[in-house]
Amino acid sequence: MLLRDTPVRDLMATEVLSFRPDDNVQDAMRALVLRDIDGAPVLDAEGRVVGLLSTADLIVEEARIPLPAVITLLGAVMELPRSRKKYEHDLSKALGATVGEVMQDTVPSTLGPEDTLETAATLMHDEDLERVPVVDDDGRLVGIVGRGDIVRAIVRDLDSPVETEADEAAAEAEGVEQG
Repeated sequence: MLLRDTPVRDLMATEVLSFRPDDNVQDAMRALVLRDIDGAPVLDAEGRVVGLLSTADLIVEEARIPLPAVITLLGAVMELPRSRKKYEHDLSKALGATVGEVMQDTVPSTLGPEDTLETAATLMHDEDLERVPVVDDDGRLVGIVGRGDIVRAIVRDLDSPVETEADEAAAEAEGVEQG
């Protein structure tokens, strides 16, 4: 089997740190630091992925939040709507006390256990993702695959002896003779 055809289930981590939307942000930060990871899925009560919490979401709390941009036109002061919207979003994240208030609130892309390494790598590249939750047919979390998992698989493949078609045929013939 080619490396790119390897199912995600063979690469993914199955012991996944996860959070609930009502978990305390400070407790979540501590858990991420203790596990030395940069992000984790956020699950609803049924174990379905509803978002991701990353260290990028958490440092907003410590960042300076720029005030909305304003322009003056003919003596009138006007706020730029997009700037105001970003300000309000960043401010609410900075003041958030729960994971649900600071997490990335779009439902993340997911993979199934039978999706291939090639599919996972393409999704991560195209959507600039560090990690992707792996879910079952009901949308419940069963694992997570990260860029590091894919790189480790590539390195293992590079370091393994190259099997030629002749080697495979010989191995098959030997198996037939013994069986």
